[in-house]
Amino acid sequence: MSSAIHLVADVKALLGEGPVWAERDQALYWLDIKGRRIFRLGEAGFREWPTPLRVGSLAPRAGGGFVAGTDAGFQLVELGEEARFTPLHHPEADLPDNRFNDGKVDREGRFWAGTMDDREEEASGSLYRLEAADRCVVADRGYRVTNGPAFSPAGDVMYHTDSVLRTIYRFPLAADGSLGERSVFAHFTAEDGYPDGMTVDAEGCLWVAFWDGWALRRLSQAGDVLEVVEVPVQRPTSVAFGGPALDRLYVTSATIGLDHDALAVQPFAGGLLMLEPGVTGLAERPFAG
Repeated sequence: MSSAIHLVADVKALLGEGPVWAERDQALYWLDIKGRRIFRLGEAGFREWPTPLRVGSLAPRAGGGFVAGTDAGFQLVELGEEARFTPLHHPEADLPDNRFNDGKVDREGRFWAGTMDDREEEASGSLYRLEAADRCVVADRGYRVTNGPAFSPAGDVMYHTDSVLRTIYRFPLAADGSLGERSVFAHFTAEDGYPDGMTVDAEGCLWVAFWDGWALRRLSQAGDVLEVVEVPVQRPTSVAFGGPALDRLYVTSATIGLDHDALAVQPFAGGLLMLEPGVTGLAERPFAG
């Protein structure tokens, strides 16, 4: 049974996203994509960095620093006194209306991130796999709003979402990073909201934030809803386990598109929330590149 929900960082993000627990730093990092900020909360306290790019996803690198999916492709990131970006790959330089959105590292250290039409009109988004040798591979196509991915504890299943279609897909994932046939894992209704960012717990269940749904849902490996956790924000965007024991579930959220009246009844909107869900997460591998 989940615990009470706490506001742990009142950052008023336009589009809070991409939470990731960095074990090496004992800190949670997350983003404000539209507000162009990177945040860190940990033992050393709170810190934020303005960014010249819109960063959709961020993951620690094994060699130090971070890898990111941005509106200028894949970038290497160093967070010191300033946030410094080094271009790595820009696979969609010919699609100026596209940007990278959500991304995660799989159990083998590969970074997966999806692109989307920033206007949310065209199904021009693709899912990419960035390997340790800096090889960038397109793995799937035809998305309007990519979200996820998330990976089973054994690393043999990947979940990925097209939020506009309210559909979470399931892919078999081979050891070499190739994907098997895509199938529908779960589909939701307008009343549920839109499935957004997600993560897998140590029991293999999927935790999903629901944009415009005021809730998180925990799904079984068969796609059944096991638990619904109501949250005090209309637009929760993603979730990540963190803390020394990985027993805290952090939730990012957004204020974008909400008018004064909507914001008046949800003062936590745009903030980083935290609860203790009664299960633990899995340690995230750093990007091997």
